[in-house]
Amino acid sequence: MKRRITVLAALAAVVPLALAACSGGSDTPAQPSGPVTLTWWHNGTTDPIKSIWEKVVADYHQAHGDVTIKAQPLQNEDFSTKVPLALQSAEPPDIYQSWGAGDLASQLTSGKVADITDFTKSWITQTTGKFGENWQVDGKQYGVPFEQHFVGFWYRKDLFQQAGITTPPKTMDELNTAVTQLKAKGIAAISVGGKDRWPDAFYFNYFAVRECSVDVLKKSVKAVKLEDPCWTKAGQDLKNFLATEPFQTGFAGTPAQQGAGSSAGLVANGKAAMELQGDWEPGTMSSLTEDKDLDSKVGWFAFPSVTGGQGDPNAVLGGGDGFACTTRASKACADFLQYLGSEPVQTQLAAQGAGLPVNTVAAKSLKTDTLRQVYDYGTKAPYLQMYFDRAFPTAVGAALNDAVANMFAGQGTPEGIVTAVNQAAAGNK
Repeated sequence: MKRRITVLAALAAVVPLALAACSGGSDTPAQPSGPVTLTWWHNGTTDPIKSIWEKVVADYHQAHGDVTIKAQPLQNEDFSTKVPLALQSAEPPDIYQSWGAGDLASQLTSGKVADITDFTKSWITQTTGKFGENWQVDGKQYGVPFEQHFVGFWYRKDLFQQAGITTPPKTMDELNTAVTQLKAKGIAAISVGGKDRWPDAFYFNYFAVRECSVDVLKKSVKAVKLEDPCWTKAGQDLKNFLATEPFQTGFAGTPAQQGAGSSAGLVANGKAAMELQGDWEPGTMSSLTEDKDLDSKVGWFAFPSVTGGQGDPNAVLGGGDGFACTTRASKACADFLQYLGSEPVQTQLAAQGAGLPVNTVAAKSLKTDTLRQVYDYGTKAPYLQMYFDRAFPTAVGAALNDAVANMFAGQGTPEGIVTAVNQAAAGNK
């Protein structure tokens, strides 16, 4: 998944996401002298990001002749299994995709993840602002973001028009009405990549953001424990929404981003009206359709408000994409990460619709008005909640996603989600 706030002053007051404390990585060994070859695991398997990274590799080697980058694109969903195994091996990748927060903190116990504080402290704040702190553990820098992400509904304007929907929904009641109108016209209202599980979790995540106060969200992530009744209410909201049958037929077996039959592909090709996804959705969809006018046919709206919820209705769910370094050549790795945050690279990402830049100078180059809408909404949001499967330690986040997927399959309960998270957290200590 290319999921992936910003360095704008508007977010300076946002408290950085809490990271689970755990033991740090090993002391950085002596760095290799002379030419170095770095292996780089990233999830850019399709354009536009695939071509951007290929150009980055070539440009960086041209400017730094003693550094060769060997990129290995991996399907996003493979990282959850391949990275832990690699960090237990004798030869992990030198650079690997990281979503920061508790997920990154969980990886430090391997002793293979490098503390790059000394190599990044002179430039990281200027490049990433406070957002880079989400790749810190106990005040030490273990990774660097290159993109920020905000989640909301991407929708087909033409299909909304067919169903007589004149304005995007702002409340859950309005969303439920839109689903009914679309289904009445024989249109799949919402697509979801249930096969990959993490798209399912976006719904529970957002219901929690709407039901729980910001204070409760922060305390729950820090304690890795769900105690407030709002968490069960979020699960009940999800159960009620699932009862409306808003998704395409066979959603449980649908991948999120692979092929025209994926959930993103269904929206891209006009076979579903909307999808709850991150700002990477336009870039993903563009590789799954022959429609060159797709950008003009797609709009975006924020996750609706929930009546009676204690959460801030303008809070946003999101996160970021970044990279971490392993210990073998961490200085060379950190230098490369600085280049990824530079204005030329960040501008390429923005201009080609590959993501929202962390470097604010590049924001002016965002490809479409819709992406600028998402960027403005996210960077001005009063609070950003990182996806819970990244905010929590890895095992806890996986337990949450599995429990939510269970509910999507008609087998789980609101209480079961809370229990699964708390049991996983107890076993993780």
